[in-house]
Amino acid sequence: MEYRRDCKELAEKHGLTLLYEDNHLLVLEKPVNVPVQADASGDEDLLSRAKRYLKEAGNKPGEAYLGLVHRLDRPVGGVMCFAKTSKAAARLTAQFKGHSAKKRYAAIVEGAPESRAQLTDYLKKDETTHSSFVTPEGTEGAKLARLCYETIARLDGRALLDVSLYTGRPHQIRVQLSHAGLPIVGDQRYHPAAIAAAASGREFRRTQICLWAYALTIEHPTLGEPMTFFSVPRGPQWEDFPAQMAMLPAFSVCSGVYLDDELLVCDKRAGVEVEEGLLSELSSLFPEVYPVHRLDANTQGLVLLARTRAMQAELESLFYTHEVKKLYHAVVLGRPKARGSLVHYGKKDAAGAVMRLCGEEEPGAQRMSLDYRVLAAGEGCSLVEIDLHTGRTHQIRVQMAAMGHPVLGDDKYGDREANRRYRCRTQQLLCKRMAVKGLVLESCRSLALPEPRLLP
Repeated sequence: MEYRRDCKELAEKHGLTLLYEDNHLLVLEKPVNVPVQADASGDEDLLSRAKRYLKEAGNKPGEAYLGLVHRLDRPVGGVMCFAKTSKAAARLTAQFKGHSAKKRYAAIVEGAPESRAQLTDYLKKDETTHSSFVTPEGTEGAKLARLCYETIARLDGRALLDVSLYTGRPHQIRVQLSHAGLPIVGDQRYHPAAIAAAASGREFRRTQICLWAYALTIEHPTLGEPMTFFSVPRGPQWEDFPAQMAMLPAFSVCSGVYLDDELLVCDKRAGVEVEEGLLSELSSLFPEVYPVHRLDANTQGLVLLARTRAMQAELESLFYTHEVKKLYHAVVLGRPKARGSLVHYGKKDAAGAVMRLCGEEEPGAQRMSLDYRVLAAGEGCSLVEIDLHTGRTHQIRVQMAAMGHPVLGDDKYGDREANRRYRCRTQQLLCKRMAVKGLVLESCRSLALPEPRLLP
């Protein structure tokens, strides 16, 4: 059961932001610069606050039990889960140690990160300074550290990252990102500029570290059901990314790109249906969300949605008159000529859910037109940029296949044997850029040229 209103108010009295509570779990939002448990500083800690709250809420004569099953660095805010029973503590601790508990962080970094990357390092902790550092594999005391990040926004030399942890080492995200040339804004321990300024005595404007544990997924310790808790970052630096902050809880289906009172643009993940998965998630965050165009489930990239019925009608009209411009990236088989224009005619076979090529004069024929240019060529594949002049069902997939260069990973119109050879199960198609109502928006996602692999 979720917390009652009176419990929420009582928690606030003790300086706590209550996210969820039942007989086994207590989930809080950890404030920045508050230690999780008592340390040498003597500052009030989150665990002590939470125990006082439970003591008063349960009218307990002695100290309330509360198990600490994971930690966050002192300067970092976000979701913290505690166990209210010893059984829950044992089971949750096992989840965190076994990495079945999934933690996601938002981080604002300086530098130019890749669209998506995995970082693998070996970290060692200096017990005298309580800092960690990257060291060569095989170093005594070093532990493997792995994380993955996705870039979800770029702004003025900074980037907003969505970080997933595979291991949980002290200061892991801060150390690994700094080592990769992507120091976290406001990190006074691992940001080279801050360290250099402190060493030289120069004045350095102190900024709160821009690292926040925004989502935690666990299995309920007694019910066995997956549960995900959210805490959206707060503070001046995060306000530079309003669309991304508003859509953070929809991380499983998309990331935010643009948001105002009338429309929103999100960056959809591959494998997500617009009508079901995407709209379902976004409708839980916004009172009104209306679709105005579609992307195939396995096509990733920009999707435009209206927030009012009036804007939905206006945008649908703009699509009909081709005043919304979309630019796609695709990985295709072979090497097309450097650039070209394609015109075909097709009819939608509703029964087979496919678009079939046909003659111009055939009843119901729809004209399909696009321009393309090759951006890069690799071994057996090319990365192309596609400018659509019409918007038909499966148009890019049909037309590229018709010219002998099908989209990699497309089993419906493409080359299944080649898809097996490249071990690619998802069509490599991305709605990269969109221009609408004076806005020019771009996806932070990118497509990479693969290497063929030997089949077993």
